[in-house]
Amino acid sequence: MQERKTQSISDIIRERRSIRDFKPDPIDKDVIVSLLNDAVYAPNHGKREPWRFILFEGEGKKTFAEAVIDTYSPEQREKKATDMAAYYQNIPYHLIVVMPEDPRQKKWEEDICATSALIQNFQLLAWEKEIGVCWKTNLYSLEPSFREKVGVEPGEKIVGVLHIGYFEKIPKAKKRTLVEEKLVTINE
Repeated sequence: MQERKTQSISDIIRERRSIRDFKPDPIDKDVIVSLLNDAVYAPNHGKREPWRFILFEGEGKKTFAEAVIDTYSPEQREKKATDMAAYYQNIPYHLIVVMPEDPRQKKWEEDICATSALIQNFQLLAWEKEIGVCWKTNLYSLEPSFREKVGVEPGEKIVGVLHIGYFEKIPKAKKRTLVEEKLVTINE
């Protein structure tokens, strides 16, 4: 077995990609739980830890796929339901990350920022282990039927649906705008 070189955080941040094509190879659930246990060290105001997780694996992936497909129009269902069901079932895990929808805007903003930081931590930690993640915020997340079928409680917001699995190829990096083009410095 070839030893992997140690990577800096900067390397991992720059190399991480959203993965959409996954190997069907299983990942031990304990690895996912371990990554989440590290990811929860995201900064969060008041140490509220506003997140909750719903994980789909094995036969549970069928529940996830059906919940997504049930949000399709009849035309979409006819065109792509079979392919999408197969696609979703080929991905080892689907993780839904939710948070409470606090009616107080400041708390809601703090919680969504914290939960987003947790998701980024998870993606970076997974990448370090050569596990790919795609963070989705598709319209189906807003559909009441989807939310009910996947176990999202009333008063919760889906911050992201994460597709998780090993990858064979890494997509090329897309060009980023230099910070200097977006940076305003005030020194007076």
